Amino acid sequence: MKSLVTLLFVALLAACSSPDVSRYAANQPVFDPAHFFLGKTDAWGMFQKRGGEVVKRFHVEITGSNRDGKLILDERFRYDDGTTQQRVWTLVRQADGSWRGTAGDVVGEAVGEAAGNALNWRYTLLLPVDGKTYEMTMDDWMYQMDDRTMINRTAMSKFGFEVGQVTLFFRKRD
Repeated sequence: MKSLVTLLFVALLAACSSPDVSRYAANQPVFDPAHFFLGKTDAWGMFQKRGGEVVKRFHVEITGSNRDGKLILDERFRYDDGTTQQRVWTLVRQADGSWRGTAGDVVGEAVGEAAGNALNWRYTLLLPVDGKTYEMTMDDWMYQMDDRTMINRTAMSKFGFEVGQVTLFFRKRD
């Protein structure tokens, strides 16, 4: 019985882990957020509950600028229910090539590691739902597909349990 409990515990831990970003080091094109997000970008996305049901769709207009060596992303969300939201990220590339970022609805700092065409962000997002605000752990993966296209998949969890996923498709404007 003890070995069965140990096996289940190990399986649970393995299910919660994500791949190491270094496995994408050879993938092209190399994703550089400071280059990709400079200027105007559009994104279309959806939030799905853990069981797969789509509960919210949205469009995001992103304006990226460089201020004093920091990448500023001004994101303007429009949801399918007509509501809107703005998030402004301040991102800084670190000497080791990793990224750090802050935003008004992010607890502390987001930490990102990049390799090849991928970037993995980890942060805690303050998510308002029905008049309450929840701290959600975000495991955010971005994959650049070509010079103008990126796909993003984010696992959202609370207390270590996945509650849903966000999927986005980004397209840089001409």
